[in-house]
Amino acid sequence: MALVDWIILCLYATSTIGLGWYFGRKQSDTSEYFVGSGNMNPLLIGVSLFATLLSTITYLALPGETLGKGPIYLINYLAYPFIYLVIGFVILPVYMRLRVTSAYELLEARLGISVRLLGATLFLMLRLVWMSLLVYLTAQAIAIMIGVGEDKVPWIIVVTGIFAITYTSLGGLKAVVITDLMQTLLLYGGALLVLGTITWKMGGFGWFPTEWQGDVWDTQPLFSMDPSVRVTVVGTLISVFLWVVCTSAGDQVTVQRFMATKDAKTARRATAMQMIIGAVVGLTLGLVGMALLGYFQANPDLLPGDGTLKSQADKIFPHFIAFHLPPVVTGLVVSGLFAAAMSSIDSGVNSITAVVMTDFLDRFGRKPETEKKHIRFARLLAVLIGILVVSLSALVKYIPGNFMAVTNKTVNLLTVPIALLFFFALWVPFANARGVWLATVASVTAAVLIAFSGSFFGVNPATGWFALSFGTEGADLVPVSFQWISPVALVVGVVVGLIASRLFSRKTSL
Repeated sequence: MALVDWIILCLYATSTIGLGWYFGRKQSDTSEYFVGSGNMNPLLIGVSLFATLLSTITYLALPGETLGKGPIYLINYLAYPFIYLVIGFVILPVYMRLRVTSAYELLEARLGISVRLLGATLFLMLRLVWMSLLVYLTAQAIAIMIGVGEDKVPWIIVVTGIFAITYTSLGGLKAVVITDLMQTLLLYGGALLVLGTITWKMGGFGWFPTEWQGDVWDTQPLFSMDPSVRVTVVGTLISVFLWVVCTSAGDQVTVQRFMATKDAKTARRATAMQMIIGAVVGLTLGLVGMALLGYFQANPDLLPGDGTLKSQADKIFPHFIAFHLPPVVTGLVVSGLFAAAMSSIDSGVNSITAVVMTDFLDRFGRKPETEKKHIRFARLLAVLIGILVVSLSALVKYIPGNFMAVTNKTVNLLTVPIALLFFFALWVPFANARGVWLATVASVTAAVLIAFSGSFFGVNPATGWFALSFGTEGADLVPVSFQWISPVALVVGVVVGLIASRLFSRKTSL
């Protein structure tokens, strides 16, 4: 990176601190801090929803996935209209009628305090792992772009964490939402700049593939009964549908943004904005992957190291940014990647702070005496949570797989089990706490066994199926694709929960 690129990056980072200070000085209570007083612009909330759930996952994973595995994953956006209908007309009317600071307050009235604490605890585990993963992946990419080794990744993580934690702890949700808008513009602008640069260097759109790239891309069928097939069209649609719907139904990061809007109608507008931006940016990033594939196929001598395009798919995007973009453009794109990491931290830290304050401290009478002390404690808690995330990110390197697989193996573990708590609480009249606890244990167990099937069971080389092998040998082999995590966790959780709730309700009536 040239000096001008470092200046651009520093200007962006310091501007986020300024925004945090600006919004922080106007806060008078925790409602303002956590939900922006419940009357924020739905279009801004929609952008924030997108930026929160996109982050490094899409920005790094989609170009690498499209380049090294194939474009089938991009058809997930066909599921968006159905996702919008379920969120907008099934979930939001119920949630917006029951205004809460923490989503898990909804669980206590129906299923008791134990299920509320279960939901809050699962959320804390999910978001801590999620933020740690995204910060680590981003730091790896930034290390490549600024030309430093793996040993500098922890320092990049620390610097990213310091900036994100500072403006989040100062400004609360309003600062997070405004910076999410800045981050979205940088993210999308960076993708367009990479596309434009490759098109200019190749003298047109010759990079666009006109046939299946069999020497690089995997076989990606419509559907397969073989669970080890990594990606299928049907599997992609189902897994994306379940992930977005379940995140909207049970994740504090999303529910908190819904509660920052006026009513169900404005929350639907926010959701529509999220879907539209998500599809546009996601498809653009898919095109970036195809453009990178075409560029390096035409210029194989420019590949980093001695590996193939397929083996280095996740590293090609940051490598191109570092070595093939002109000054200023490099600074803007690196700022976009830096922004992606910070949007992960800011959203997660603010939501985790809201849950800890509301579901644990306030609920059990540990609320500070005044609103001023309440806000001060919330800011201190945000700092401590951010430090924990930075520390946990050191463990992510032990999860096998490419960016897309690693993300799904961690993020999808608890997304469905958390959403199931709300399904039973709000839509199953005969549900009870014991039945829901059993459903959660069963659902989480099923998700873990599928996500880490290679580590638990390995693969029999002769049959391609399970071979009992508890340990790390065979961890990189995948007898069951990550796309089965959500569907199996859902089916197992629903079946066990319905049966167990019926059995326990009968025992109670007897």
